[in-house]
Amino acid sequence: MSYSLQIDKTAAKIIKSLDRTTIKRIHRRLQELAKDPLDPRISSAVEMGQEERKYRVGNWRIFYEIDEDARQVNITAVRPRGRAYRKF
Repeated sequence: MSYSLQIDKTAAKIIKSLDRTTIKRIHRRLQELAKDPLDPRISSAVEMGQEERKYRVGNWRIFYEIDEDARQVNITAVRPRGRAYRKF
């Protein structure tokens, strides 16, 4: 059974601003993420985040949290690799 996706407004705005090829890649990866967000082949835990995980898509990183009770993946941020791990 797959998870539903909830994308933060800021993350959605960043995704919309990207080129078409990158948008398609991110959408495909989000579909994979909805199937199994804990798959160690596609994601890993963020060291500085408590419950946050990351997913690499080329030079972009998707940060998300999982709500097991609601079977939902909350996309919290989409950032370029160079700025992905800096504090806000």
